[in-house]
Amino acid sequence: MTLRLVTWNINSVRLRAGNVCRLLSEAQPDILCLQETKTPDDLFPREPFAALGYEHIHIHGMKGYNGVAILAKMPFPSVATRAWCERSDCRHAVVELPGSIELHNIYVPAGGDEPDPAVNPKFAHKLQFLDELTAWFETHDRRRKAIAVGDLNIAPLETDVWSHKQLLSVVSHTPIEVEKLNAMREAGGFVDAVRHFVPPDQKLYTWWSYRNRDWAASDRGRRLDHIWVTPALVGSLKSARVFRETRDWQQTSDHVPVMVEFDF
Repeated sequence: MTLRLVTWNINSVRLRAGNVCRLLSEAQPDILCLQETKTPDDLFPREPFAALGYEHIHIHGMKGYNGVAILAKMPFPSVATRAWCERSDCRHAVVELPGSIELHNIYVPAGGDEPDPAVNPKFAHKLQFLDELTAWFETHDRRRKAIAVGDLNIAPLETDVWSHKQLLSVVSHTPIEVEKLNAMREAGGFVDAVRHFVPPDQKLYTWWSYRNRDWAASDRGRRLDHIWVTPALVGSLKSARVFRETRDWQQTSDHVPVMVEFDF
């Protein structure tokens, strides 16, 4: 059985429902994980996605900010949500997939502009969020079948940013963020599924700022969107793809979708 899993920070699902439908139609994923949906659950645009075959939707949203959702062609045996840092800010949804696979859809806080937790509460929140998830993942059995995806808002490798030296002091690529993201990945026993196929010495991005109109020519991107799997699933990995072309779609997100295909 082949399974296609896509993650995408959509930056408002109601504003960009048409783009979501286009991706579903063209890429035909079995599962789509969205972040930054920015809508309460009762206003989530279920109907156009269900019409394309994605009738099973787990939503964890709020008005105007954050929000995650998981769309699938198959039913979920169970669903859950998690809250971190004593906030109900809709950043983590969990579903069980057939075959007893747990899927985590995570939206890590961006962290603001100043990479100093003493003066920037948003950055302090980001670091605390990572620490709490790390401690939680440490309690899990590493032999389990699990997938963690989402906008993790950190580009860990030097080749995950357009300029390692220039971005060392920029939020999303600072040493403390990279250290904590790696700690979280290691705590859950996860493997970077995309870098399983794309060598770490090769540049790879999933986000380009809206501020740069000619984004493709300058190519000042960052790889902020990730798919991780536990060792039990590494042998099932078939391929990975970054949908760079969607960055040119009309009224698109500043992030692009990332897909991993499994062959079970």
